[in-house]
Amino acid sequence: MVGKKKIQEYEEKIKQALAILSQVSEDTTTPRNIRRTAKEAIDMLQSTQYTLGIRASNAISIIDEILQDPNMPPYTRVRLWSVMSLLEGIKD
Repeated sequence: MVGKKKIQEYEEKIKQALAILSQVSEDTTTPRNIRRTAKEAIDMLQSTQYTLGIRASNAISIIDEILQDPNMPPYTRVRLWSVMSLLEGIKD
């Protein structure tokens, strides 16, 4: 069982991840498919039907698929890596 303090910490990490993902999804210099994937990850993180750990892990796999895209601007890749490192610490 995860304690209340941990849950607050996880929710804070998800909030930070959502902020970065929304920047990526609204960045018009980023290719459309990458923005769409960022939006999918946002939707996954905001979904209430899964636990925090499952939401984080699903969002990581969504982001991981797009990281290989050769059209991704380097600064966007760095942002997505930071989102993944935020989310990797979240466990159920």
